[in-house]
Amino acid sequence: MACNTIIYIWLLFFTNSINSIYSQAFYDATSCSKDGYAPGTTYTCTYNTTQTKISCQTFLIFRSNHRFPTISAISALFRSPPTTLLRLNNIDHTSELLVVDREVLIPVACSCGSGEFFRAGINYTVPENTTLSDTACGVFEGLVKTITLVEENPNVEDVVKVGFVLNVPLKCACPNEPYKYLVTYPLVSGDSVIKISTKFGISEDDVLRVNGLHPDTTVYPNSTILIPLYSEPTINLSVPNLQPPTPGFLPTKPVERNVKPAKLKKVYIVVSIIGFGLVLAILIVTGLYVNALNKCKRDILVIPSMQRSSFTSFSTPRVSSPRSRQSPITRSSPSSCLSPDLLAGIKYSLYNFTIDEIKRVARDFNEECKVSKNAYRGLFDGVQVLIKEIEFSEIRHVIDLYSKINHVNVVKLIGVCYNESSWSYLVLEHPEKGSLRDCLTNSSSLTWHRRTQIAFDVAMGLHYLHYCIVPPYMQTGLNSGNIFVTSKWRAKLTILSRNTNLVLQIGSSNLEYENFDALKASEKENILEFGMVLLEILSGKVKTDEKSIGFLGGEGSERGCFDHLKSFMDPNLKEDYPLAEALCLGVLAKACVECDPFHRPSMEDILKVLARMV
Repeated sequence: MACNTIIYIWLLFFTNSINSIYSQAFYDATSCSKDGYAPGTTYTCTYNTTQTKISCQTFLIFRSNHRFPTISAISALFRSPPTTLLRLNNIDHTSELLVVDREVLIPVACSCGSGEFFRAGINYTVPENTTLSDTACGVFEGLVKTITLVEENPNVEDVVKVGFVLNVPLKCACPNEPYKYLVTYPLVSGDSVIKISTKFGISEDDVLRVNGLHPDTTVYPNSTILIPLYSEPTINLSVPNLQPPTPGFLPTKPVERNVKPAKLKKVYIVVSIIGFGLVLAILIVTGLYVNALNKCKRDILVIPSMQRSSFTSFSTPRVSSPRSRQSPITRSSPSSCLSPDLLAGIKYSLYNFTIDEIKRVARDFNEECKVSKNAYRGLFDGVQVLIKEIEFSEIRHVIDLYSKINHVNVVKLIGVCYNESSWSYLVLEHPEKGSLRDCLTNSSSLTWHRRTQIAFDVAMGLHYLHYCIVPPYMQTGLNSGNIFVTSKWRAKLTILSRNTNLVLQIGSSNLEYENFDALKASEKENILEFGMVLLEILSGKVKTDEKSIGFLGGEGSERGCFDHLKSFMDPNLKEDYPLAEALCLGVLAKACVECDPFHRPSMEDILKVLARMV
C-alpha cells in the first residue's frame, strides 16, 4: 500500500513537471468579475529551446444571445471572416437567427504578445455606456476576466463611455504535443467535464490533465476551461446534460483564495449578533401583541351578556383624543361588539371626536364647507379633512373595512364621532386638490400625463380592493366625485359604503356558487363605473352617452375615427397629448362600458394597459 502511494505521488510530480516545462494551463475557479489574480486567470506561455515566442491558430467558444444573434454580428465582434464562421459552424447564412446559447466556434490567432501570457487581442468599440465587468462577463461571456481588462485599459473610469475603444486580450493557449489545438471554453450552468469531453469527442483524462485538474475537482460557471483536440474542432450540439461521477459543475460559489480566516470570523460574529438581535426583537413584539390581545379578550369576557348584545349597544372604542394625542382616553365599555383583533389593531390609531369638535371643524356645517351630499371639508390641526355623515349602524362596517386596508391609493380614516341618537361622523383625509371632478372642471393644470397617472392610480386602488383583501370590497357608486387628487396629482379612492360581503363560501360539502356569481357581477359593475371615469378623464364631461363614443367601436373610416377622437377629447388639453395613447385609453374605456358584462375586461387586464402609459 505504501509502495503504491509513493508511485502515485511520483507520477503526479512527473506530470506536473512536464506541464511546467511547456505551457502552463491551470484552471481558474474564480468568476470573471472577481478582482485579483489566480493560476489560470490568463494562461502562461513559455519559450522553446530556441527562445522564440510561441504562437498558434486556435479557437474560442462563444454562445449566441440577444446582443449577438447572428453570424454577422458575432463576426463583427471578433473581427473574424464570416465565411470562415459559416464553414466551421455548418451554418448557411450570416443573417440566420441562431438559437439562444448556440455554441459558435471562433478562430483566433493566439500568441504571447507582450509579457508571459497567451492572448488573442482584439479591439472593442463600446456601443453604450457600460462597465468593464459587464463587458468581460456579459459581452465576451468570461473569455476575458475583468481584472485583465482593468490592467489592459488603465485609464478607463468606472463607467466606460459610449464610443470608447477597449483593448480586449481574450484567453487562449497554444498546445504541446500531441495536441493540435487548445479550445477556450466558457463554462455555464449544466456543464460538466464528461459533457464537454463527449461534446468534443475527447477523453475526460485529457481534459483533466491539460487543465491541471484531479477527478475530485469542482468546476464553476463564469470561468473557462481548455479543451485539448487532435484535429480541427467540431461540436456535437445534441449532447444532453449528464450527471457524471467525475467532477462536474456545481451551482455553488467558489471559495475566494484571498479571504482570510480572521475576516470570515468577523463576518460570522456580526451575522450571529444581528441574527440574535432579530430573534430577540421578534420575541418581544410577539409577547407584547399576545399580552395586548389577552387583555382585550379579558375585557370583553367580563360581562357574559355581551354575547347577547346587538349592535345598537355599540359604544366607543378606546381611542386617542385629538387634543391630547399622547395619552389615550377610555370611553369604551365592556359591551362593545367589535372583535378583540379589531380593537387591538385600531383602538390607539383613531381619533375620537366630540360633536362640538366636528361642528367647529366643519364651521357648524356651513354651506361653504359642503362638498357633496352629507360631506363637508374642514381644517383640523392645520390638516384638511373630509367629514362624512353616516348612520350609526354603519360605523362598525366602515371601521372593520378600514382595519384591513393600507394602500397609497385609498384615503385614510383619521377618526370617528359616535352619536347613537342622530348622525355619526367619519373624519377622513382630504387630499389638497379636491375631487377629480373639481380638477376636471378647472382642468388647465390637468395635463395628459397627470390624467393617465390618475387613471392608473384608480385602477391600482380598485385592484387592491378586489383581490387583496378578504372579503373583496366592490366600490359601489364610483365616480369622479368620490375620487380625490393629492398635491402631487395622485389619485385616492374614498370608501364610505358598506361592503356587499359577497365571497365564495366553502361549506362542509359544497360551494355557494350564488355568492360567487354575485361577486363577479359586482366586479363587472365596478368596471363599468371605472370606464365612465375614464371617459370623463378623456372628455372632461361628467356624463357621456353611448352615441358619442360609437367611433371607438370602429364605426367610420380610420381618418374619421381620429377626427371624432380629437373632437371628443377635453379641449383644455389643446391636443397636447399622444394621439395613439388617447385612442388606446378610449378603446379601453369603451370595453369597460360594454353592455354585456362578460365582454368587459378584468382589473388585471386594465392595469396591463395603463402600466404602459405611466
